[in-house]
Amino acid sequence: MESLVELLPRITTTGLTGTVARLEGALVVVADLPAPVGATVEVSRGAAPPLLGEVVAFRGNLALVFPWGDVAGVRYGQRVRLRRSLRSVRVGTELLGRIVNSLGQPLDGRPAPACTSHVLIERAAPAALDRPRIDTPIGTGVRALDGMLTCGRGQRLGIFSGAGVGKSTLLGMMARGAEAEVNVIALIGERGREVNEFLERDLGPEGLARSVVVVSTSDEPAPLRCRAAWTATAIAEFFRDQGRDVLLVMDSLTRFALALREIGLASGEPAAARGFPPSVFSHLPRLIERAGRVTKGSITGFYSVLVEGDDPREPISDSVKALLDGHLMLSRNLASRGHFPAIDVLESVSRVQLQVTGREQQLAVQRVREILAAYRQHEDLIAIGAYRRGSQPLVDLALALDLDFQRFLRQGVDERITFEQARAHVIQLAERAARMK
Repeated sequence: MESLVELLPRITTTGLTGTVARLEGALVVVADLPAPVGATVEVSRGAAPPLLGEVVAFRGNLALVFPWGDVAGVRYGQRVRLRRSLRSVRVGTELLGRIVNSLGQPLDGRPAPACTSHVLIERAAPAALDRPRIDTPIGTGVRALDGMLTCGRGQRLGIFSGAGVGKSTLLGMMARGAEAEVNVIALIGERGREVNEFLERDLGPEGLARSVVVVSTSDEPAPLRCRAAWTATAIAEFFRDQGRDVLLVMDSLTRFALALREIGLASGEPAAARGFPPSVFSHLPRLIERAGRVTKGSITGFYSVLVEGDDPREPISDSVKALLDGHLMLSRNLASRGHFPAIDVLESVSRVQLQVTGREQQLAVQRVREILAAYRQHEDLIAIGAYRRGSQPLVDLALALDLDFQRFLRQGVDERITFEQARAHVIQLAERAARMK
């Protein structure tokens, strides 16, 4: 009841109506409908079922509505009625183990979850001074990540890669192995075929049991794809406010940005950086900043970022990298060699690692990175047989330990690892390097 009372001041009466003035590209232009941006409206289509849509902008006394379906049957003068003025979703512990769409409706063929609370899907991020320091590590179940790029509870980490490099499989491993009480997983703009593959192959029954999965496939309209990200974040906030440690996995942040671009361009915004309108870059921090640690609980966010054309300087990657607390770079070169997970540890960074690890692990990570960097620097010479052993002691050490390092950095999809095991492994590698020096 308290959540409903909070919504009352922002509710607009649903008796508002307008009429279709014209179609303009992907938008339905509606006259005399003073509905707020984000409101859900219903366009009458005569004998056909009504068409739902979302108000995305205004132009004078005209409301610009982005439809959620095919506009076939829509004609001039048809009635448009306000259905819902606020974007909210039902939340509750009944969502655990369920698969829902961006509106919170079930997709798994089971009855709708009996949730009694409502929350707005777009809320302000916690105040900066209300955020405690991140000082506790979180195990992800991925050895290379836990050992070399340790994450903390409440951290926001980006997973950057081109298409087909294994980011979805890696996210599934994290969802199964992470030391979190609840997983909230948003699949945004995914191919329909890949949804079941992720649920059955990557997440599995064990992972699904403690997860809420929000799905919006690539064929859905842009507003629904955007809403999936907001809905997943709102659900994660509900569990966080119960005092739980939540893992929020979003695949992918890039498709959220592409949906925002589609809406912005259709609404008449000017294209700026590589076709992305300015509003995209204002929405990204509003979404990402909502994750993190608060006094009650935490949301640890893992956001996949699809690097278009494998160009790490494309606008979305560049902007998101500055907003997150670290980035994990997946290498196509490593993936092509069958190296999984294809994490390039030298190009990756966790900005909270020093706050959540002890001195012994920090020194071990520094030593291992130093040896890996020496091998990387001379890799071309080694590959063609031009390197002479004895000329560089650090490279000789890297050659001697290369097999051990590869075993550490590689991991089977079903291989389980604890944080303590990963920590001990990287320390053992550093100690072995010290003995061989």
